[in-house]
Amino acid sequence: MNPIDLPLPPLHRAAVVVLLGALAVGGTAGCSPAAESAPRTAQAPESSPTGTPAATSPSTSTATDVGWVQLMTPMNQQAVKLLTLAAERAAEPRVRDFAVRLRIGQEAELNRLRALLTRMGLPGTDVHAGHDMPGMVTVRDLDAARAAEGSAFDRLVLVQIRDHLRQSAQVSRSEITSGGRADARELAAALVTARETSLAELERLPGAVRALG
Repeated sequence: MNPIDLPLPPLHRAAVVVLLGALAVGGTAGCSPAAESAPRTAQAPESSPTGTPAATSPSTSTATDVGWVQLMTPMNQQAVKLLTLAAERAAEPRVRDFAVRLRIGQEAELNRLRALLTRMGLPGTDVHAGHDMPGMVTVRDLDAARAAEGSAFDRLVLVQIRDHLRQSAQVSRSEITSGGRADARELAAALVTARETSLAELERLPGAVRALG
């Protein structure tokens, strides 16, 4: 992740709080709450010749769209780092195979997320660097994974990836419901479908019952 912890603008911070507010998670989301708590359009609609507001364009970005794509991008980036370790070091062959296939899928999603950032005119900088977000694989998680071996490593990976898949699916469902951009909602729907499939497979892996409880 980007080592520079950039301040999150109030509009973007509010969007993340709105998205994460739907999650049933313990602890804090890592980003402090902002005064704004509801998504609003990032671009005001133009007025029609009659003086009434014109319909919102399908490509108009709302705060929810911005918050979602700026959260999902680093979530996938960090998950790829853990999956790379798992593909190399997992003790159970089926866990290694799962990690390889999931990493390929997450990297493909990253390409689409980065393209969406570009279309939205947003920088590729990680605005959540240093924030402890639900479902985010942190530097501490990666350090713990590097220190673990054998079945302990596999259990750590299964728990972290399960949390990543669950939380990113929850956030993406919020984008489907509240987002303003058609292309962002379409990508969010694809991510939810992929995560539901991956979660079902993960829960059938050897050691999953013991690791996940």
